[in-house]
Amino acid sequence: MSKDDTTIPPRPRSWAYRAWDSDVAYSFRTSPVAMLAGLVAVIIIAMAALAPWLAPFNPYDPSQLNLMDGFTPPMEPNAFTGNTYWLGTDNQGRDVFSTILYGARISLFVGFSAVLFAMVLGITLGLIAGYRGGWVDSLLMRVADVQLSFPSILIALLIFGVARGFIPPAYRETMAIWVLIVAIGLSDWVQYARVVRGATMVEKGKEYVQAARVIGAHPIKILVRHILPNVMGPVLVIATIGLALAIIAEATLSFLGVGVPPTQPSLGTLIRIGQQYLFSGEWWILLFPSITLLALALAVNLLGDWLRDALNPRLR
Repeated sequence: MSKDDTTIPPRPRSWAYRAWDSDVAYSFRTSPVAMLAGLVAVIIIAMAALAPWLAPFNPYDPSQLNLMDGFTPPMEPNAFTGNTYWLGTDNQGRDVFSTILYGARISLFVGFSAVLFAMVLGITLGLIAGYRGGWVDSLLMRVADVQLSFPSILIALLIFGVARGFIPPAYRETMAIWVLIVAIGLSDWVQYARVVRGATMVEKGKEYVQAARVIGAHPIKILVRHILPNVMGPVLVIATIGLALAIIAEATLSFLGVGVPPTQPSLGTLIRIGQQYLFSGEWWILLFPSITLLALALAVNLLGDWLRDALNPRLR
């Protein structure tokens, strides 16, 4: 080879190519169940996000409602107005398809926000308990053990009721969604904290953490830059499955009448409304919101199961 010959270095791969060529992406592409669940979840989330543009009507705008359209069966013209609706109407004449889109929007917002709040709180407390140890670890874990002895839905009901007691009556409806997010988040932080605590106790004894301590790195820097990235795998799996549980918890609380206000009904509120008219023959008011909630929760659960297997090195 002459001196004039130069070797062209290989072109670096983009992050998109590396992500597509990763083991997790390959596992997703080769799993029909994961792909179908992902497609269903993406469709529901996209339709809920685009509800103002996709919904034929705004079910919360009184000017667009006609009580004469109430209890119209799906794809059948109303006897009084002659209007036809894809999925029928409810007792107030609201288009069920539109209410599902707007209701799923609220359910997803509450679910994502509650999971994010529980994840941040649980990760923070788990890192502190695992790294500090001693009485701090014992205190946090005893609180977690006490909370685990009660069903999470009862914890959420208790927190929701106590929080509403401190809110002035004039602000209860406007703050109801945020109170619901805090209630569900506080009832689900324990599982994140316990997993992160265990992983932190393992990681803090490894050489890279000891080296960071020797050079005088601050404990917060060690936790955030060194330990946290190595404990996020199990947390992502818990968060994915926890999203489905948070959506179901929100639907349960709304079904019991202690969730979002009736002026902004979620899927749980729609199911509660439909249940009142099930035995009088208006089955569609209950059926279609229930199918939407079932499909969303099942799709997210299946994605969580796939992610758990994909991130498990023993199954590769």
